Amino acid sequence: MNSTKDSWFILSAYVDTKLLKYLWFIILTSLYALIIICNVLLTVVICVNRSLHEPMYMFLCSLFVNELYGSTGLFPLLLVQILSDVHTVSIPFCFLQVFFLHTYGTTEFGNLAIMSYDRYLAICFPLQYSSRMTANKVKVLVAAAWFHSFLIVISTTSLSFSLQLCGNVINKVYCDNYSVVKLACSDTTVNNVYGLFVSVSSVFLLLSLIVYTYMRILRVCYSGSRQTRQKAISTCIPHLVSLINFGFGGLFEIMQSRFDMSRVPNLLRIFLSLYFLTCQPLFNPLMYGLNMSKIRNSCKKLFSFK
Repeated sequence: MNSTKDSWFILSAYVDTKLLKYLWFIILTSLYALIIICNVLLTVVICVNRSLHEPMYMFLCSLFVNELYGSTGLFPLLLVQILSDVHTVSIPFCFLQVFFLHTYGTTEFGNLAIMSYDRYLAICFPLQYSSRMTANKVKVLVAAAWFHSFLIVISTTSLSFSLQLCGNVINKVYCDNYSVVKLACSDTTVNNVYGLFVSVSSVFLLLSLIVYTYMRILRVCYSGSRQTRQKAISTCIPHLVSLINFGFGGLFEIMQSRFDMSRVPNLLRIFLSLYFLTCQPLFNPLMYGLNMSKIRNSCKKLFSFK
């Protein structure tokens, strides 16, 4: 990598909170522990309970594993930086975090798109659901979501790593790809074209799939019986809420990265940038764990001493 003489990046968004940094450290450590416990618990419950080896729960398992993956890419460095007086990170480690966080985001979106397709088949084709959503198809869809994410992020990170940088200050509390590209003094045309291609081929196509499936689901709800509407609502609400939460987090991240946020208070900017990576991993297991009776009952059985 051609860069400045520095071999590290400075994360300049951290504020000097003096002794309050220990309070923030305790709060974020507790949040990380809660995320780990909730996602590991539900992953284990789904894996060990054969009655939950259905497509919907397998997709949820992939979602929970991705929450663990993304949190691991964020929290360890974040906790170290909070206690440190010098907020620097080595260039290789920074790009490693970029890889973790971007694969987390793209895999999350892919999982949510697959889950919307699964709900579409379950509600619009209930009698053919078992033949359309087979165990092999579930494996292929989950593998495709992860493989596609890793493939495009490896390419994106490789292009960014080859840039010549004329600065080393990232105005965030973690590393992200766009912040690194903004430091480049070499030609970034390839990066921009590839980024546009990825946005069109990935985000647009997955978003189109989600919109299409929910339009079909709404049509069935309007034309179907009351029982059909209740079933559709009960199975789609957790996914819809998770999707909206993810969308808001993504919007906050775009605003933080693409627009001038200098007039926004620093603490609010930090919150907006972290919302995308902290609320979703905690929100999803709580939402699905509390709303789905099969998961609740399985958790009770797991901890039952009878």
